[in-house]
Amino acid sequence: MTNLTTKPLALVTGVGPGTGAAIARRFAEDGYRVAMLARNADRLATLEKEIPDSIAVPCDVSDAAALERAIAEVGNPKVVVHNAVGGAFGTFTEIEAETLQRNFEINAMALFHLARLTTPAMIAAGEGALIVTGNTSAQRGRAAFAGFAPTKAAQRILAESLARDLGPKGVHVAYLIIDAVIDVPWQRERLPEAADDFFISPASIAAEVHHLAHQPRDAWSFLAEVRPFHEPW
Repeated sequence: MTNLTTKPLALVTGVGPGTGAAIARRFAEDGYRVAMLARNADRLATLEKEIPDSIAVPCDVSDAAALERAIAEVGNPKVVVHNAVGGAFGTFTEIEAETLQRNFEINAMALFHLARLTTPAMIAAGEGALIVTGNTSAQRGRAAFAGFAPTKAAQRILAESLARDLGPKGVHVAYLIIDAVIDVPWQRERLPEAADDFFISPASIAAEVHHLAHQPRDAWSFLAEVRPFHEPW
């Protein structure tokens, strides 16, 4: 039997049925223990049974104290993937200020706390990776994204600051922009006429996250993008 304590640990936030679960599966396939963080305890318990050597850790990442307890429970990760996301659609007159604040806590402040809690051990080890999943809202502020885009832009800039600080210390920080509609059931229901190749699969996103986390030290990326081949950009 494999000694789990000898396996590297990957910590993934926002582990839902789509991208988060796919990321957890990809790292488990590569021999990692995977700590899966999300608010839905029942869903995590189901995934824990499906994914070998995974650890279900119910946690609201916008709660800094809960995040600290979660990381203390699972130990020091070699790889952290911040995939949790808070989103809202509406113009600045339509969304509530509390919604924007909540999304900022999930998207930006949780990243801040994750970095402070996990990267010191990576620095001490001389290796590690912090990967953040983003989208095109991190680069542009459309009118109906006033409750979302400002928080993703802040997240991207924070990640860049982290990358410039931590890179010379041996810790790779990368930001992955997902310019696509993710292939999950609710999106299929929303877009019933869309062809299969209109979507990006969670498994493809997970593969790129894994690739970024394992780039050779002489060829690190910071800003990476993925999109279907016919996506306009």
